[in-house]
Amino acid sequence: MRREGFELSISRPRVIFRDIDGVKHEPIEEVTIDVDDEFTGAVIEKITGPRRGDLIEMKPAGVGKTRIIAHVPSRGLIGYHGQFMTDTRGTGVLNRVFHAWAPHKGPIEGRRAGVLISMETGISVAYAMWKLEDRGHFFIGVQEPVYTGMIIGEHNRDNDLEVNPLKGKQLTNVRASGTDEAVRLTTPVKLSLEQSIAYIDDDELVEVTPKTVRMRKRFLDPNERKRQSRAG
Repeated sequence: MRREGFELSISRPRVIFRDIDGVKHEPIEEVTIDVDDEFTGAVIEKITGPRRGDLIEMKPAGVGKTRIIAHVPSRGLIGYHGQFMTDTRGTGVLNRVFHAWAPHKGPIEGRRAGVLISMETGISVAYAMWKLEDRGHFFIGVQEPVYTGMIIGEHNRDNDLEVNPLKGKQLTNVRASGTDEAVRLTTPVKLSLEQSIAYIDDDELVEVTPKTVRMRKRFLDPNERKRQSRAG
C-alpha cells in the first residue's frame, strides 16, 4: 500500500455483541498477568475498576512476582496494553484468550481527556504552539502541516478545544530591548499506529498515509461536528 501511495482511515475497534435468549451478551476474555509485586495494586485497580473486570485468582509466581487471573470484557481491554506497560514500567507480561459470552456489563469509561483540534490549515508555528502549551501536550512538532479538524494534541481538561497552531507573533515597528522571550517547546509525544488506534474515541479516526500517521475528527467541519453531537 505504501508503494502504491494509498491512504486509509481507521476507526476505533468495536466489539461484536450477541443476543442470547433476548439478553444482550458481550465477549469476556480470561487475562493472565505476570507482574512485579510492587505493581500489583495498580494493575488490579485498572482492570477491576473502570474496565469492569472480575478478579479470579492471585498467587505468587516466583521471587517478587505475582500472577493475576481475571475475567475482563473485551471492550475494557481495548487500548489497555499501553496503560499496562506504563503502570508496570515495561516489566509486566499480559496474555489474553476468549473465555465466554456474558450479559452486558454496562458502560465502560473511555478516554478522560479531550483533544486539541486545529481550526486552520497550514504549517504549525513555534510561537503559536508555545502559547498553547498550557492547554495540554502536543502530538506534532514545529513546521509540520496541519489541517482543519486534525487532532494535534491532548487537552488538559475533558472537553475538546479548537486551537490555532498557525498564529504568529504580531509584529510592530517598535522594538524594546528584552521584550522578546525565547520560545522553548516541550518535546511532542509521537504515537505509533497501534497507540493511535488505542487512543482515539468513537468520533475520531486514524489517518494512515505512506509517510505519516495522524489523528483527526470524523467530521472535519466544526459545524458538522456540533450537529452530529446534538443528533447523537
